[in-house]
Amino acid sequence: AEAPPQGAWVSLFNGKDLTGWKNNGAEKWVVEQGTILCESAANKYGYLTTEKTYRDFTLRVKFKGEAAGNSGVFIHARITGIDPEHGPDIEGMQVEVDPSVGKHTGGLYESGGRGWVKMPTAEGEQALKAGQWNDLEVAVAGNHMVTQLNGVKIVDYTDTAPKFTDGVIGLQIHTGGGVKMRWKDIFIQEK
Repeated sequence: AEAPPQGAWVSLFNGKDLTGWKNNGAEKWVVEQGTILCESAANKYGYLTTEKTYRDFTLRVKFKGEAAGNSGVFIHARITGIDPEHGPDIEGMQVEVDPSVGKHTGGLYESGGRGWVKMPTAEGEQALKAGQWNDLEVAVAGNHMVTQLNGVKIVDYTDTAPKFTDGVIGLQIHTGGGVKMRWKDIFIQEK
């Protein structure tokens, strides 16, 4: 396949199967009604990651939480191994995704590193639409990251000590059982 012209939006999910993605761990990711559904069944962490790595880009994805529990979108990430108890180990920046209002969706959490690096604004904490489809946008240029949720800017962060400046994009399912998150309309524009 030819590379798309620079600046073009490219779909990362074809709506039919998980072509272009890799399942890391024991959790089950399925395509159902044009969406990617993950239900935490094995009670371990699970990550669905792109086969390709990305450096500078804008990512758009829609998500809907259908049960309690935590999720996230990873950028500039690496799967570093498998922990037999907890599942895959990942390092990189996580854009928090939670189905409940006020649980920091759009905030930035560094896995395998500093933990929370940037929390949402007070306005940003109210931007989530619980039980509905939400539009998440993540723009990354070098060490500068901006997240938006439903058109509201959540964080604008320049990382003075980035762990990685490229890596895979990943969808996370958290341990704990009962988590149910749907994803669709995943597009990327490389810079």
